[in-house]
Amino acid sequence: MQARMNNPATIIPEALPAILDLLKAARKGGVPESTLELVHLRASQINGCSYCVVGGVASAKKGGETDERLHAVAAWREAPFFNDAERAALALTEAATRLADRPDAVPDQVWDDAADHFDEKQLASIILMVGVTNLFNRLNATTRQSAGATW
Repeated sequence: MQARMNNPATIIPEALPAILDLLKAARKGGVPESTLELVHLRASQINGCSYCVVGGVASAKKGGETDERLHAVAAWREAPFFNDAERAALALTEAATRLADRPDAVPDQVWDDAADHFDEKQLASIILMVGVTNLFNRLNATTRQSAGATW
């Protein structure tokens, strides 16, 4: 696949540091890095961002994530490899990524399950990770950034 243009965050030089600062902030909320990697991967799968899926898998593997778990993220509900907190984070990720799929974008049950496992700062971290991942996905998918390419 040929990219339509360079990534917009590289064309407007002020954008990339701001986005990366947001990503760094999202990682400071006390959520295990492995959970944030799963959140990033799941949102990227939903949005069909091959650049972020490939990059997310590589990053997760670098952090020690197993192939078994990474292969099962798309089917996390049925797979036995995730704990209850990870499942709650993945459900929140799906709801917050698919905002238009239901009248109540993030149902109380999804929120309450996440809040049972994460405190307010951790929830903020997950929500920021979902948001910044969705931003990355939109930049990359819109401009057709190739999986495995570098900016």
